[in-house]
Amino acid sequence: MPTISYDDFAKLDIKVAKIIGTEPIEGKSRIIRGRIDLGNGDQRDVIIGGAQYYKHEDMVGKIVIAIVNLEPKKMAGVESNAMLLAADVDDKPFWLTVTEDVPLGSPIK
Repeated sequence: MPTISYDDFAKLDIKVAKIIGTEPIEGKSRIIRGRIDLGNGDQRDVIIGGAQYYKHEDMVGKIVIAIVNLEPKKMAGVESNAMLLAADVDDKPFWLTVTEDVPLGSPIK
């Protein structure tokens, strides 16, 4: 994997978010539509992988870490406006989170 400069890393806007809603996407078994809250009225639609491992309704309320300044990407008719970060173990995502009570929208540096 190539290295990147600190300046390139600093371009990423990574924040604490809460999954506030999810729903299945018709015809898709590996992804779901989600909605995250970044605090201060900033809510976004996202595509969430791992639907074959997790029930969509069990994702609601989870605190996650998201990159929020990627250009939007459309998949399965849904525009995703952030990317949730996860560890990938044999194609199963384990969502990154914080262990303390941190305000939504807090930056990750």
